[in-house]
Amino acid sequence: MPRLFRTFQTNMVASDPPDHRRLRDLVHKAFTPRRVEELKGTMERLVSRLLDEAAEKRSIDLLSEFAAPLALTVISAMMGVPEEDRPRFRRWTSRLLDSKLETPLDFIRRFPSASRMLGFFRELIRLHREHPGEDLLTGLVQAEEQGDRLGEDELISMIFLLLLAGHDTLVNLIGNGMLALLQNPDQLQKLREHPELIGSAVEELLRYTSPIEMPTPRFAREDIELHGQHIPRGAMVVPILASANRDEAVFENADRLDITRHPNRHVAFGLGAHYCMGAPLARLEGKIALLALVSRFPETRLAVPREQLRWRGSLGPRGLTSLPLHLS
Repeated sequence: MPRLFRTFQTNMVASDPPDHRRLRDLVHKAFTPRRVEELKGTMERLVSRLLDEAAEKRSIDLLSEFAAPLALTVISAMMGVPEEDRPRFRRWTSRLLDSKLETPLDFIRRFPSASRMLGFFRELIRLHREHPGEDLLTGLVQAEEQGDRLGEDELISMIFLLLLAGHDTLVNLIGNGMLALLQNPDQLQKLREHPELIGSAVEELLRYTSPIEMPTPRFAREDIELHGQHIPRGAMVVPILASANRDEAVFENADRLDITRHPNRHVAFGLGAHYCMGAPLARLEGKIALLALVSRFPETRLAVPREQLRWRGSLGPRGLTSLPLHLS
């Protein structure tokens, strides 16, 4: 893999212990439920403002005009990314993720966006070293845990991971979740009549829509047999979270959306050592955004025929390219 792209992979998602634990310990304090709850008022005000703007238009692309600004503003504020730089980050991220990565030519096509993003991150690090603040990026730049610090490549990769995971996944949760509710009007009506169900509704939408379809690959450390399949040492193994979330042996009527489902042992945030640290943030943002949306606009409907909706071509993140809605 070209060094430019390897730089973005020097993070805890692509690491085993002891590096994984070292990197995770340096950032986990920023994503505790208590720290995330402190952002609740900021999220509610931002959601209200975005919906005020949407109400004036009546027809919007839910992703580009609501979900993306919400997610990017929250995680960028946590990270200390200047407001004027946030739209550029969104464009670069979309170009990196929205196309297939199957041939050397696919890598070459992504070089311009990856190169610009790398320069942007290096400048961010320089600014936070010279002008430290109270944000997460300053904490990462200054991080010391048992005498340890992040190297520059590790910093760049961590910034990329946190900004990407902190906004792209939430955009998919809001978009996929709203589409699922519109396609299941009985569940949408139940949520409007019983807003106290928003917590279990978000858990069910995470299970049912799987905003991340698959995690990073694993590699077999030894020859193993799994359900009659021989997996040789060194072979790549890609667990499919979306499939696990529809496992009939675990979920009754697994292909049916049920916002009252309990228990709901989904794996939308992964499992084990690599469980998503941003889960509390995603849950809170998802609850605030979706409840406000369905409550404020009770007659929301698709603005295009369902067959015209398109899914992004990327592996891993699972989301729509756009979701045009009529709000009423």
